[in-house]
Amino acid sequence: MEQQQKIPVDLKNVVSFLREKSGMKIRNGALSGKRAEYFKGRSAIKALLSPGYAKLKNVPPITTEADANKVLHSIIPFAYFLRVDRGNPIGGKDSPRELKINNQQLFNPDDYYVWLYAGSQLRAMLGSAALVAVIFIGVMFPLWPTSLRIGVWYLSVAVLGLIGVFFIIAIIRLIIYIITMFTASPGVWIFPNLFEDVGFIDSFIPLYEWDYPKKKKTGKKKAKKESKQSTSQENLQPQENVASNNTSAAPSDSDARADSPKEE
Repeated sequence: MEQQQKIPVDLKNVVSFLREKSGMKIRNGALSGKRAEYFKGRSAIKALLSPGYAKLKNVPPITTEADANKVLHSIIPFAYFLRVDRGNPIGGKDSPRELKINNQQLFNPDDYYVWLYAGSQLRAMLGSAALVAVIFIGVMFPLWPTSLRIGVWYLSVAVLGLIGVFFIIAIIRLIIYIITMFTASPGVWIFPNLFEDVGFIDSFIPLYEWDYPKKKKTGKKKAKKESKQSTSQENLQPQENVASNNTSAAPSDSDARADSPKEE
């Protein structure tokens, strides 16, 4: 777009930060029947008030929410993002919402804005060039030196061997678990962390583990609630006892009249 080429350098740096490095939440929608990404205005304000933005150079200084709102409003005329109205989902409940450009373009933290800027294409170009280079090298495999081809062959065999060992371990641990589940309930897992989200070394530690059911967190929460309720009841009991003692100690009107001397 011609409008995007006229943007000042400092505002262009703001746009690049929001699009590539801010980490703000991006939603998927449909604009004129095409997939589009959009964001909420408040997310952009939070990004400009973050420490990551404060470290940037050659960008407008932003210290308050009003400053962020002013900078974002000044970017709108260059059509990097535009204000949109959200409609109903196109398909099911979780499908993208339909977006429509709002005729009144201004920045409001509670409104939504669609991206009309895809970001820097340098990474995509480098990735495409690397993919072409890998394909070209693979096609030229018959022309490789003999020593290099032998090395690649040994490397591929080693990788396939490691994958095969992994599958063998997985099958053996499953067989052992099924056997011990009937002979020594509740069963034993060999390498219990093999499929957990841990490091390579930690995947093989410990060597085995009994398959005891894990305690539910809800039980802990209930116990905490019960302990809080019992503590509050214990705190209330002394107050009730004091109140009852004061009530019993205070003489009633009838007792006062009975104890008073009779007038002659």
